[in-house]
Amino acid sequence: MTDNFIRDLCERVKDHAARKAPLRIRGGGTKDFYGARVDGEPLEIGAYAGIVAYEPRELVLTVKAGTRLADIEAALSAQGQMLAFEPPHFGEAATIGATVACNLSGPRRPYAGAARDFVLGARIVNGKGEDLSFGGRVIKNVAGYDVSRLMAGAMGTLGVLTELSFKVLPRPPAESTLAFEMDEARMIDTVNRWAGQPLPLSATAWEGGVLRVRLSGATSAVAAARAKLGGNEVADGPAWWESLREHRLPFFEADRPLWRLSVAQTAAPVPATHPQLIEWGAGLRWVSGSLETQKVRDLATSARGHATLFRYGDRAAGVFHPLAPAIAKIHRRLKDAFDPAGILNPGRMDNF
Repeated sequence: MTDNFIRDLCERVKDHAARKAPLRIRGGGTKDFYGARVDGEPLEIGAYAGIVAYEPRELVLTVKAGTRLADIEAALSAQGQMLAFEPPHFGEAATIGATVACNLSGPRRPYAGAARDFVLGARIVNGKGEDLSFGGRVIKNVAGYDVSRLMAGAMGTLGVLTELSFKVLPRPPAESTLAFEMDEARMIDTVNRWAGQPLPLSATAWEGGVLRVRLSGATSAVAAARAKLGGNEVADGPAWWESLREHRLPFFEADRPLWRLSVAQTAAPVPATHPQLIEWGAGLRWVSGSLETQKVRDLATSARGHATLFRYGDRAAGVFHPLAPAIAKIHRRLKDAFDPAGILNPGRMDNF
C-alpha cells in the first residue's frame, strides 16, 4: 500500500499543479476549524496510517501521517513513554499529520518544548509532486536548514506530510496538581519566579483568580516541590489538564470568538475586559469574546507577541497576525520553492 499510495499521491499532485487546481489537505478533520478557509478538492490522508518503526530504547518513533493520535499514544503508553509536547486532539479522529502541520502543543509545551522541537524527520510530497525526505530517525544535532521542522506549523502549504519521525520521552513516574488563589498580576510574577527555580514544573493555568500548577518527575522531586510550594492538592488533576488541553472547560464552551495571544511570559496583564484563561507560564493568553481585530492585535504587539483568531469570529481581517515585511518575503519565497503552482492549501495561512 505504501508504494501505491505515495505513487498515486505524486501523480495527483502533478496533475493538479499542471491545471493549477487547488487541493485541500485533510486528515481526520478535527483541525478544519483552524486557519483561514480553503477552497479546493479534498485530499484525504487519513487512510495512510500505521507505525512504520518504533524503537523504545532509542526513544524514536516513525509513523505515517494519517495515524491517529490515540493509537500513537496507546503504543507509547504501553512502553511507559509519551509525546512530550502533549498535543490536543479536538476529536477522536485526530491524526499526527494534522497535529504537526498546525504545530499544536498542549499544557506541557513551555517546559518540554513544542511539537516542532520533537520532529526528527519528515517525508512529504511537495507541490511539484515530488516525494522528498528530510531529517532522519536518529537523535542528532542538525546542521544547516532543518526542513523537517519547517513543516511544523506550515499548515500543509509547503507539502503533503506522509511520514514523520519523532523523539519521544519516558512518562514521569509521579505527578501532582496544586491550586492557589491569587490575582493575575501576582500569578504572572509567581510563575516566572518559580520558572527560575529547580522545580519539576510541567504546566500552569490561571482562570478566575485560581492558579493551577502541575508537577511532574521523580516521586521524591514532586513530593519536595509540593511541600515547598504549598497550595491545595487537586484530586482530579489529570482529568482537569486533559479538559484544558481539549478545550472542554466551561471557558471554551461558548460559541464566541476565541483569541489566542502568544506573548512574553513576563508581560503585564492584557487589559481586556473579556474572560481570560492563561497558560504556559503566562506566555499563552486565551481571550474569549468579540473584540475588534486591530485592537486585540495591538494588545498582543504591546505585550511583545502576536494574536490569532483561533475559533469562530469574523475572519475577513485574517486569522493570523500580519507578518513583518521581511518575514513575509521569506514565507513567499519558501512557498514558491515548495509549491510554485500554489495548489496546496492555498489561503490556509491567510496570504500564503
